Amino acid sequence: MAAEKHDPILDKWVKKAESVLLNRKIVKVRYMLDSEQEDLGFYSKALVIQLDDNTLLYPSADDEGNDAGSLHYSKEGDNNYILPVI
Repeated sequence: MAAEKHDPILDKWVKKAESVLLNRKIVKVRYMLDSEQEDLGFYSKALVIQLDDNTLLYPSADDEGNDAGSLHYSKEGDNNYILPVI
């Protein structure tokens, strides 16, 4: 089996993700407020995950933040693998 090729761009974004997410605790889960949806110009409401340092996470349809996105997950024994936009 061949070794994975080193990718500096991937390394950069993994470090960024770790700085935001690693060792954080989820303290609240909700859907976007009307004002948040309006401020972002979204047509739909995304799920919002709040971390213990008040970071808010929400899925977007794309990197440009053009609309809310669904959140997909994998959990053994759970066939509902999506938290949808509303």
